[in-house]
Amino acid sequence: MATRLFLLMLAMALLCLSVSGNSTEYTVGGRAGWDISADLASWVASKIFYVGDSLVFQYSRYHSVSEVDKAGYESCDLASPLLTSSNGNTTVELTAAGDRYFVCGNQLHCLGGMKLSVSVAENETAASAEGLSPTTSTAQAESPATLPFPSDGSPFSSGSRGRVASCMLVCAWSAVGSLAILL
Repeated sequence: MATRLFLLMLAMALLCLSVSGNSTEYTVGGRAGWDISADLASWVASKIFYVGDSLVFQYSRYHSVSEVDKAGYESCDLASPLLTSSNGNTTVELTAAGDRYFVCGNQLHCLGGMKLSVSVAENETAASAEGLSPTTSTAQAESPATLPFPSDGSPFSSGSRGRVASCMLVCAWSAVGSLAILL
């Protein structure tokens, strides 16, 4: 009986570890992708980005993606891009906290709204490990009203931090219950 309970606890711990990744991959623009038809302002409004997350830009040959500074973003000026890609599938790692700005390389598309500004917050796991207090963005991420649940109902699609946290909570309580039975 104790061996069976131990194996059950071990399986639950492994399950928790397998779903507790700290990074999320976001496909920019959702189903529309990086396209002039995408409502990028609405898409980004419901998201909270953390260090370690990544943005995936998927686009046709009529587009490209450039990372620019704030002035370049506001004026759609592509004179000094920090990054430029036109391969149709560009992944950008969010490696530091702060604001990041992306625009379409076609200036008319950029002027038409094909641009994206994201604020990247410190990863809550890193902040907790360092004993730092959570940032405002982290506190918002923990609020049920702002959790980015996927619209397709799948528990582990991009932006599913809230569901992963819920799974971890269930796993933790199950482990506590199993331990109580053992004792």
